[in-house]
Amino acid sequence: MIEHPSCYIDGQWSGPENPVTVDVVDPSTEEPFGTVQLGGPADVDRAVAAARAAFAGFAATSVAERLDLLDRITAAYTERLDRIAELISREMGAPRALAESAQAPAGLAHLARTAEALDGFEFTERRGTSELRHVPIGVCGLITPWNWPANQIMCKVAPALAAGCTMVLKPSEFTPFSALVIAEAIDAAGVPPGVFNLVVGDGPGVGAAIAAHPGIDMVSFTGSTAAGIAVARAAAETVKRVSQELGGKSANIVLADADLEQAVRQGVTRCMVNSGQSCNAPTRMLVPRDRLSEAESIAAATAGALRVGAPGVGDTNLGPVANHRQFDRVQELITVGIDEGATLVCGGTGRPDGIDRGWFVRPTVFSDVRNDMRIAREEVFGPVLTILPYDSEDEAVAIANDTEYGLSGYVQGGTTERAARVAARLRTGQVHLNGAGADFAVPFGGFKRSGNGREWGREGLEEFLEVQAILGVG
Repeated sequence: MIEHPSCYIDGQWSGPENPVTVDVVDPSTEEPFGTVQLGGPADVDRAVAAARAAFAGFAATSVAERLDLLDRITAAYTERLDRIAELISREMGAPRALAESAQAPAGLAHLARTAEALDGFEFTERRGTSELRHVPIGVCGLITPWNWPANQIMCKVAPALAAGCTMVLKPSEFTPFSALVIAEAIDAAGVPPGVFNLVVGDGPGVGAAIAAHPGIDMVSFTGSTAAGIAVARAAAETVKRVSQELGGKSANIVLADADLEQAVRQGVTRCMVNSGQSCNAPTRMLVPRDRLSEAESIAAATAGALRVGAPGVGDTNLGPVANHRQFDRVQELITVGIDEGATLVCGGTGRPDGIDRGWFVRPTVFSDVRNDMRIAREEVFGPVLTILPYDSEDEAVAIANDTEYGLSGYVQGGTTERAARVAARLRTGQVHLNGAGADFAVPFGGFKRSGNGREWGREGLEEFLEVQAILGVG
């Protein structure tokens, strides 16, 4: 059984003042493999006090000093890369291959891209007789989820450090151990005491305390839209900045001139990766109505070929969903889709054949879906794809935009130029053309109820800065 101190405050490891011990459960076995002590408001108070005391000194460091710090964190993180991947796979069920190739290395990618943004950033500029200074916003509260734990931690911690901010991090209580190893790397890199602080806890106990704390100047939150609304309400009393990356229901428009076989196979695979637990997953596939049947066959064959199983098995494509609550949510929405009258192409309720334990979900594809159905409107956060037919390009764009979300989008076309013209009409923060992958140097964030603010690259750095104007400098 794994155990680890769950608070890192002012450069020291400790337990919470009023600890509540909970099990950390392996979602592939439903058995605990460790315990962690959850903190509470008193621990947040200690962490905020340390961060405030450290702020003036750290804010005064030079760009060169902060670049050197990011380099040292990168080295310490790299030394622990295998351990971080192992823990992510155990905590939230990611196949080991995915944890090693994407989940854990994402933290290194954000460190690298943040360093590039910092190295080229102009913190002072002249405008007439005035000088504009970009200065660190202050003490930041960082609240991160369980689905891409290392990615979400480092895409907040790296730019906060680069900007000269101090911080209090609350990682998810479902994935605490990978976060604690990342904190070990930050400590080993020699981050000054009080600059980086961590308190493991749940949303009501620690997240709410961070959001409402008068000593915190900014909250950066990633999670569900419902939780984001609660964070924003709690933060409003102190008029702090709130940056949020929330839910998504991304459309994947397959244009009439696209290679249907390639587009559908790629779309199904991308929807299902990480067991569908990605906020930017292309969960609504839009195909020309006259090719719907063909698309269904391709989707069924692709989903049927996915290997669902234990994360540690070498040929596993899909592990379990991360926790029991998520399993129940996915099962409920699959049932809703059947009851709504959508065509069940493959998958369905219950665990895959031959699996009787663990929170495994059958890769599921619905077709002939209407955009007013719940499965087309609500974020399932599981390996569930909906296929919607359309009759014209204008209708496809209208369906894609007919959602309360706007985090990401996808367009597959015969030419990049045509796909780009359609992409420009989508109300969403990112659009991937013809299978383009992630680019950690460009901004990530959403329109509408998918959040506000941006992460990644230069724009991610700017989120942690205020602009001060000094007038009359000559």
